[in-house]
Amino acid sequence: MKLLVRNLARTTTETEIRDMFVACGEVSACDFVLDKETGLSKGFAFVEMPDESEANKALSELHETRVAKSKIRVKVAR
Repeated sequence: MKLLVRNLARTTTETEIRDMFVACGEVSACDFVLDKETGLSKGFAFVEMPDESEANKALSELHETRVAKSKIRVKVAR
């Protein structure tokens, strides 16, 4: 299942996001979206988790949690 993670602080790293989701299960991919000109985060990422039950666990546990003073939003990517 592919999840969209939004409202990330510009200082949040791909490693931090991956580590959060790995705590809920296996992560097959973590695509952190960066601005091509500045190299800084655009504030969102995509996380792919092959096991749907683990992805649903991550969705329920991580949605609206605080990361670097930002309340992140996690939802199924469409």
